[in-house]
Amino acid sequence: MIKETKTKTHQDDTLETYFKQIKVFPLLNFEEELELSKRIQQGDIAAQHKLINANLRLVVKIARIYNTPDVSFLDLVQEGNLGLIHAAEKYDHQKNVRFCTYASWWIRQFISRYLSNKRRIVRLPHRKEEMLRKIQRTYHSLSQTLMHQPRNEDIAGELGIPVRDIDFIINMTSGPLPLESEYTENKTVETHEDYTYSPERDLLRRNSRDGTLRILNKLQDREKWVLTYRYQLNGCQHHTLREVGDKLNLSPETVRQIELKALKKIRGHADELKECVYEAM
Repeated sequence: MIKETKTKTHQDDTLETYFKQIKVFPLLNFEEELELSKRIQQGDIAAQHKLINANLRLVVKIARIYNTPDVSFLDLVQEGNLGLIHAAEKYDHQKNVRFCTYASWWIRQFISRYLSNKRRIVRLPHRKEEMLRKIQRTYHSLSQTLMHQPRNEDIAGELGIPVRDIDFIINMTSGPLPLESEYTENKTVETHEDYTYSPERDLLRRNSRDGTLRILNKLQDREKWVLTYRYQLNGCQHHTLREVGDKLNLSPETVRQIELKALKKIRGHADELKECVYEAM
C-alpha cells in the first residue's frame, strides 16, 4: 500500500512538472498555423516543433476524456503526443482549417488504438483493428436509427460484408464494442465512443477524397474510370470487368489490361494512397 502511494505521488509530481513545462509555449492564431504549415512543407523542422509545442495542451485536454484508473494518464498523453506529431507532419495550409480541428482526430485515433491494444490479451492485426473500428462506428450509427440494439446481421448489412466476418472479429476481441465499462454497486454502465458526429472525421474524409482524386487525375480518362468502377471510388458501386466493359464499350479483357496499366502507373503513389485509405477509416 505504501509503495502504491509513493508511485501515485511520483506520477502526480511528474504530471505537475509536465503541465508547467507545456504552459510556457504560447498558443497560435490561425494565420500563424497556416504560416507554420507552409514552412513545414518546405522541410523546416523548427516550425514543426513550434506547431507541436503550441498544441501540447490540446493533447492533455483530449487525454482526460479517456482517463481510467487502469491506465496511466502519462501513457495516454504520450500516445496522444504521437498523434499530434503525425498531424503536424500532414497538416496542409491549403485546406484552410484550424490545426486543432485536424489534429484532434489523429490524437483520438492514437489514444484509442493504444487503449484497445493494452486491454486486449491478444493484439489484433492492423487490418482487423481497422475493421473493428468500422464495426464500432456502424454500431453507434445504427443505435441512433434502429428501434433496437443493432445485431451483427444489421452491422454486416450496413457494411456489406458477411455476418461471419463480424462474428469472427467480435469473438476475437471478446465483444469489445464498448470502449470501456464502469462498474457501480448495482449495475454496469457501458461507455461508448460516439462516432455519430465528428467534424474532424468529416474533414479527413474530404481530404482523403481530394487526395485520391488528385492521384486519379494523373491517369488517362479510361484508366481513371476503370479504377473508379472497379474499386468503388468517388461513391461508385463495385463493377465486374464485364460491367465496366459494357459502360465503356470495351471487352472485359481490354478493361483488365487497362486496370493493370493504371495500377502500375500509380504504384509510385502507394504510400500516399495508404494514407488516404487510413484517414477515411
